[in-house]
Formats: sequence, C-alpha cells, structure tokens
Amino acid sequence: MSKLSHVLLAAGAVFMLAGCGTEEAPAVPESQASEAPITQQSELLAACQDTEELAEVAEHSCTHAEYGPFESVTAAPYGGPSFVDVSVEHTAYNVTLPAISFHKWTLGYAGSVIFTPEESTEYAFLTSGYRAIRVVNAATNEEVGLECRYNIPQEVCGSLRTAVTADLEGGVDYRVDFAAIVPQPATFLLVIEETAHDHHEE
Repeated sequence: MSKLSHVLLAAGAVFMLAGCGTEEAPAVPESQASEAPITQQSELLAACQDTEELAEVAEHSCTHAEYGPFESVTAAPYGGPSFVDVSVEHTAYNVTLPAISFHKWTLGYAGSVIFTPEESTEYAFLTSGYRAIRVVNAATNEEVGLECRYNIPQEVCGSLRTAVTADLEGGVDYRVDFAAIVPQPATFLLVIEETAHDHHEE
C-alpha cells in the first residue's frame, strides 16, 4: 500500500471515528473512507443511566488527573500494532496521538494504546476532552461493545470531560483506538478505572 493510501485510510478512520469532517481540509474519498475499520460506535452511545456511581468514579479519577501520578506516552500510529501500554492502575496518562497529514494539511489525529485489565469487570475510560474511542481485543481483532457515555459535570471534575464504559476480561490485551479531528489538540489526559464501588478506596 502506498504512503498516500495509508494517509487516506488513516484520515478516513479519523473522520469515521470522530463522526464529522472539517471544512478547511480536503475531503477524503468515500472509497478510501469506507475501508477504515473504525466505526462511529462511540458517537452513537446512549447516555449512562447510573450517573451516581460514575460520578464517584470520576471524582476518584479526578484526583489522579490533577495530582498524578502522571505518565506521558505517544500512541502508536493508527492501523498498526501497538505496544504502548496504559495498564498501570490509578495513573493519569498524557496521551499524544500521531498526526494524520496530507501535504500541508493536518486532518486530525489517531493512534492506539494497549490496556490489559487485571480483573474481569466494567471499566471507564475517562478523558480530558472528547475523543472518539474504540476498544478491540488485540488477539482476535474483535471489537468490544461499549456500554454508554457519561459527560462529566464541571462540579464533579474540572479536569476530565467524558467517560465511556466497557465490560472487559481480566488478563486480555485490548487495543484502544482514539481519534480526534482538528482543531482538537493531539494530546489529552486519560485515566482508566474500574467502575465497581469497592475499587475506589485509594
């Protein structure tokens, strides 16, 4: 596959995952965009109903988002294997997504990290800004169904804006794809926490 094809494929993934394009950047041909395996699933998620529990998760995560510990990582380019691990508990990751560029245009950002949960339970992926997200079993390439989206109120946490939940199996490597379109920044804060009440003592 040529470099141009890679760029168009990745750009198509960004637009499909993020759910919209930009007027200033050149359009991605439909034939290329349709090849992108990322769906708009995270765009179509229903709002979470158990907001009380998720507010507790967000409050706990907010402590890490504001006080750490912090770790900076650069996500692997979208479409390839990822060895960028974000599995350390109670850690706020500063994630930088690789740019998707075409000539002078930066169309957006997309990349992947690996998360390996210790336990089989529901997890929340909390981010400092809206990022389209997809979770995939790294071994089988099977997409994990996301449960719901929680927009974090400012009074609950000023550092984290949104959370997406998913049921994951302990010990399984999951590739987590993120995408954003310009003018959103390439870097964002990510905290991953279990949603069960008894895991938020620390």
